[in-house]
Amino acid sequence: MRASDNWSFFRAWIGAPLRVASVTPSGTVLADLMTQEITPETGPVIELGPGTGAFTQALIRRGMPEHDLTLVECGADFAQLLEMRFPEARVHWMDASRIREAAFFEAGGAGAVISGLPVLSMPPRKVIAILRGAFGYLRPGGVFYQVTYTTRCPIPKTILERLGLRATRIGSTLRNIPPASVYRIARHRPSRSSLV
Repeated sequence: MRASDNWSFFRAWIGAPLRVASVTPSGTVLADLMTQEITPETGPVIELGPGTGAFTQALIRRGMPEHDLTLVECGADFAQLLEMRFPEARVHWMDASRIREAAFFEAGGAGAVISGLPVLSMPPRKVIAILRGAFGYLRPGGVFYQVTYTTRCPIPKTILERLGLRATRIGSTLRNIPPASVYRIARHRPSRSSLV
């Protein structure tokens, strides 16, 4: 499965390098880092940009019921693969910047959002739409986790401040290709725009 996943990712990256964050799927070490704070008690989880499902598999290994997972993937091939691999999960083939309109469940219905999206290559307006949509689903205390392949938070400080959010790096790994870090993004204060 790993070899075919690598080929699928590489093909997707060649076709749309700004839409696919990496040339290979995330490894087990990164997937474990990304999901380390999530337990079955976290409640439903929304995953943005799951690709071939490396983080999804890590969530299931941690005891998260598959039916508590909502997977949002804009790549048609990846979305079909996710439907086959995780038949009890809710798979949505759509752009993550439109999740606010999707009405997955009531506001405050999710305990966490994990994101493998390449937010560094996205325009600020799209990043804001993703964060507003995600935090619209998160209950108080819910957290957004973002992976990055750089040495700093991939979401600019100006966007975080505008939305009343704060970011904390929870770990890094060199045992991934490419090396990666994970940030926890949480509400800091009421946002000026009152949309998060």
